[in-house]
Parts: sequence; structure tokens; C-alpha cells
Amino acid sequence: MITTLAGTETCPKCGAATVSIREALPWCAGCEWNLDGYDRARQAPELGWSWIDRRTHRLAARLTRQQYAALVGRPLESAGWSLAGALTVGISVLLLAGVLALAVTGVWLLFAYPFPNFAVVLGLAFIGLALALRPRFGRVPPDVDVLTRAEAPELHALVEEVATRIGAPVPQVLGVDNDLNAYATAVGLRRRRLLCLGLPLWGALDGPARVALLGHELGHFVNGDVRRGPLTQPALTMLGSAADLFRPAPGTHDAGFIVLIGEWLGRMVSWALSRLLFVGHLALAATALRGSQRAEYLADEMAARAAGTAGATRLLDVLLSTESVALVVRQAARGGRGPAAWRAGTARSLAAAVDRLPLVRQLSVREEMSLFATHPPAGLRHRMLAARSWQDPAVVLTEARAERIDAELVRHYERAGRIAAWES
Repeated sequence: MITTLAGTETCPKCGAATVSIREALPWCAGCEWNLDGYDRARQAPELGWSWIDRRTHRLAARLTRQQYAALVGRPLESAGWSLAGALTVGISVLLLAGVLALAVTGVWLLFAYPFPNFAVVLGLAFIGLALALRPRFGRVPPDVDVLTRAEAPELHALVEEVATRIGAPVPQVLGVDNDLNAYATAVGLRRRRLLCLGLPLWGALDGPARVALLGHELGHFVNGDVRRGPLTQPALTMLGSAADLFRPAPGTHDAGFIVLIGEWLGRMVSWALSRLLFVGHLALAATALRGSQRAEYLADEMAARAAGTAGATRLLDVLLSTESVALVVRQAARGGRGPAAWRAGTARSLAAAVDRLPLVRQLSVREEMSLFATHPPAGLRHRMLAARSWQDPAVVLTEARAERIDAELVRHYERAGRIAAWES
């Protein structure tokens, strides 16, 4: 419900009445005064101390606004390497070199001195640490149902058509799961491209939004997203893994005084080292994710190129309304109805919220602002697309073709519906 706080509070910059929805901190819808303000009651703590969270939110707001201003007036595909991306790659290379040095030193210590000796213990410790910190390349998640071309020829054909239109490579693995989400990534040493479509989301989207979703996710294969590069993943994961590794374990209670003193000193050293590594992890994540947010803007541009600006912005509005979409899917599934009912319910929900959506987009700018967010606020993403040249759809998904695709997925829809129906 929208509450316009006319007469209660006015904007100190332009004098207009402030607005609020969802009991959020009021802001000015016209000049956006106070939209970047920290709303402690509605925003989850990130570092645990409100005075630090307030400052990190302020820094995130400044960086996010600066990035938006730098990108809104230029071709996104020609932005090139960012400083954050280059720094992330450099740090990843150093971390990988450090892990390799640990492993080599460990092996050398095993054979450098006559056995037995303390160097063997130290060597094994180095090798174990190198194994614990090694980069992980991932695999196809067990909850993903891989769809072969024989099982889903229409869906494969649509994915290939969208990929061709936006100049992206075709995924080597196409799958579905039961989440209200979709993602593209690379898995394994061979870095196989994986596209996974969450069926509650896919089934709730109309034709243009489906094409936009494919354009956005396939765009991640060509937009330089730091989260998906084999040379950048170590910077985003290794220090966090090391911090977990050195986190102090629970101590004993029945040991003697000397043992307790030793344990206490060991825990202090482990805690300090773990916190230091964690701070480094946060600093790297905050730096690298600037590049990730830039990649999301480019993926949105790919979505608009495939589905047109209208389809891409509609997709963003659906993603802003995931709670409503989840409710629609759950209620329809409990009534034994499938994706056609999911789409109809989502369309009705968006139509009912048409007057509220501009404020929801604005509020997302505040509530999705974070140093550690992988995506820019949905409101800024919508604004970025609206500010750029209008694009007509390059791929049109007709109702008949969408029905054929849904028929290929009927068994998977039934399972996704059963899971959604049981969710509270």
C-alpha cells in the first residue's frame, strides 16, 4: 500500500510531499532526496555494527551512483576492462601463485631431510593447506535436470536463436530446476557453459520476458562478469575459504591449566588471522563486485537487444515482484494448475501494481544498495534501459511456440508445482 505523507513531511530540497511504501523511510519521488539514506529498520545488517553499516551503505550509494552515471551515456559493449576487473585478476594470479608455492614447498619439505623429522609434518601441513585453498571450478548442481536436445528441441532451438541474435555462445548444458531464479555459469576444468532456468520463474513469464531472460543470462557469457572467469574466481573465494579454515574451533573444558592457556593463545592467534583474512575477503569482494554490477547492466542490454526494451523492462518488473510471483505460483499449484495459470496470475499482479511500480523501483535503489551486491539495484537497471535508445525485439516468441516449449517441460513443471505447493 502506498502512503503519501503530504502535510506530514516535505522535501527540504524541492518542497514536494515525501512518499513511502512498505513502511520505509520517506523520500522524495521527484528529486529523490533521502532515497540513498540508510533505513536501519528495513535493511539487513552486513557487518553487524550499525555505525559501520551506515557508512558502508553511504559508500555503496556513492559508488553505485557514480557507476550508473559513467555508463548511462556510453555504449556498454565498448566499456572494456575496468580497473576493478584488472585488479581482481591481478590478485587472483597472486593468490594462485601463493597456493602453488605452498604445495611445492610442502613437497620439497617431504624429501629435503632424512626421515623422520619435523619438516615432514610441516610439509604435510603445507600440502593440506594448499589443497584446502585450491580453486574450485564447480560442477552441474545435483538439483538441476539437464535437458537434452531430444527431450526439449523447441527450447534448445529458442536458446540458440537468442544466442545468435546477441552474439553469445550457445550453452553446452541446458537445464531446469525448481527455484524462482535463473543463472548462467561455467563448470568444471573444461569450463562448460551451463544455463539453468528456474521453472517457477520461466513458467510465470510471458513470451517477451522469456526471451529477455534468455538474452540476459546468455549475455553473461560475453559480458566479462568477474564472478564467472577462471582467473577471477580465486580472488572472490580463496580468502573467504582461508578465513573459515582458521576460524577457532571450540575448546576443551576438562584439560589442565597449562593446556587451557595454550588453547586460549592458539584461539586468539586463529581468531586474529581469521578476521584479517575475512577483512581482506570483504575488501576484494567489494572491489570485484563493481565489475560484476557493470556486467549486469551489459546483460540487461543483451536482454533488450533480444526481446526489445519493453520485454527487458517487463522482466525487471517481474524480478522486483518475486514475492507476488511466488504466491501466484503456489496458489495455482495447490489448485492443480500449471504455467498458463502462473502467467495469467503474474500478469494480473503486475497490472494491479502498475501505479505502485515506479515507487517500488525507486525503493529498490535504496534497499538493494550494498558494497557486496552482485547486481545493481533493479530500479537503476530499469532506469538504464529506459534512458537508452529504444529497441524492438529481435526474437519473437509466439504463443504457439511457447506452448510447445511448455509441453516439452510438462513433467518438470509438475514436480516444480508440487514443491511450490508445499512451501509455506
